[in-house]
Parts: sequence; structure tokens; C-alpha cells
Amino acid sequence: MKKNYFKQIRDFYHNHNRMPSYTEIMKITALKSKNGVHKIVQKLIARGILLKDRSGKIVPTRLFRAVPVLGTVEAGFPSPAEEELIDTMTLDEYLIRNKEATYLLKASGDSMTGAGILPGDMVLVERGREPKDGDIVIAEVDQKWTMKYFRKRGRKIYLEAANKKYSPIFPKEELKIAAIVQAVIRKYK
Repeated sequence: MKKNYFKQIRDFYHNHNRMPSYTEIMKITALKSKNGVHKIVQKLIARGILLKDRSGKIVPTRLFRAVPVLGTVEAGFPSPAEEELIDTMTLDEYLIRNKEATYLLKASGDSMTGAGILPGDMVLVERGREPKDGDIVIAEVDQKWTMKYFRKRGRKIYLEAANKKYSPIFPKEELKIAAIVQAVIRKYK
């Protein structure tokens, strides 16, 4: 089997946001028959590159969203770089523990800049976990929503900004923790 069949199918998937049909695979791979496509698909399934759902349609595996991990880079003083394929990973498997409880929010305001969360950043948050002191949380405090550090001192619970120009928030009526921030995503261009 030629190595580029997976690449051709993956490229189609990324360009069309769906898997190709057998006829489309036949066209993009220049195979002459659907029987040839069937053999290629079976080999890719056997290798764990493709899957079939309950209805028999081919579906992508995590390899379709995987990004190569090539090594490390020094953030301090420059050092010789060595590029070596270490692994592949998806951002989902790196960042998300519980997909059903995870969602994104867009940050606004400057109260969390000291924590590295800037206006326009996306924060990946997870519902349903019990917050610990020091977690960054999405909270409803006295019917207003905010993102702050969760602080617990004895029995006293309050929210704290990561910017000294903001005072701590002590709930007057109630405090509900909706989610805990798991990651910050920033796009540079």
C-alpha cells in the first residue's frame, strides 16, 4: 500500500470537514475501482488509522487531528535544536479530561493578567469539579459572573484577582462555582 493514501484522505477531511465517500477516495487516490478503495480502507482500519461507525461509514481516528511532537526548545539561552519525531498528540487529549464537562470562554478585562490571562484569550474550563484554594474559577457571585482565583482561609471563601488594582471579592449573598479554568489559549496572529 502506498504511504500517501492516509495523507490524501486526511487532507480531504481537513479541507471538507468530513470524511470522503468511497467514490471520492477513488478520485483523490487515482484508484480504478471501489474494490481497490475497499481494500485500502480495510488496511487503514486494521492499522487503527480509520474506524467504521455502527452504520458502516468510515470515521476518523485521533490521528486525523494529531499534531507531531518534535522535541523541546529552550526558552532561556539558545541551545542546539534537534528535531526528532517523539510522538503525536491532539490538543483534546492534552488539554481535556472530561469532554462532556468542558467548554471555552473568551476572557475580557484585565483582572487576571497577573495569571497570564489577557483580554481576548480563550479559557478552557471544566464544570463539576470541587475547587481548591488557588484554582482559577468561573464563578457567579451575588448574581454577577467573573473569573478569579478561588481562595479559602479557614471557613472564609472569597475571590481574588491577579491584578493588584482590584480588591478581593467577598460574597454578600451567595457564591456559586460554575467551572475551573484548565488552560489558556492565545493565538498570536
